[in-house]
Amino acid sequence: PRPSRSGDDRRHRRDPVVSRPFAPAALDLMLVTDAAMIGDRHLEEVVLAAVAGGVTSVQLREKTLPARPFVARARRLRDLLAPHGVPLFVNDRIDVALAAGIPHVHVGQSDVAPADVRRVMGAEAVIGLSITRPEELIAEDLAAVDYLGVGPVFATATKADAAPAL
Repeated sequence: PRPSRSGDDRRHRRDPVVSRPFAPAALDLMLVTDAAMIGDRHLEEVVLAAVAGGVTSVQLREKTLPARPFVARARRLRDLLAPHGVPLFVNDRIDVALAAGIPHVHVGQSDVAPADVRRVMGAEAVIGLSITRPEELIAEDLAAVDYLGVGPVFATATKADAAPAL
């Protein structure tokens, strides 16, 4: 993680959702959800199984869900994960993250620019950015994010618009 603009070490700031400092280790193994891929299982069941298996953070990815049900789902998962100390990230939608009271968001190259996300979400938010090739490593973006999601490392059929494998 990078130091915040005020110079404090971001690793020691408090996570208001899980009531403890946000630890970089929370990014060790992130589950990225996809409701279309879990069949007839409930999302909450899949998420809890992943946490039991060692997942350290969860990214809620809902490309087709309208805003209100997305916010409701985000709040349910936030509350489900909080007792486990597992942070929830909202994929792409800073409006959903703000409405659900979730201070963590992950954006892609075609989403709101990371500097704008930082301005809206604030200095304490944890912001991730997807990159698929070196040309996407833009200094202004890097200055505004806390971590990078790099990939795909291998070819994948789990994302229709996935870039070629690195």
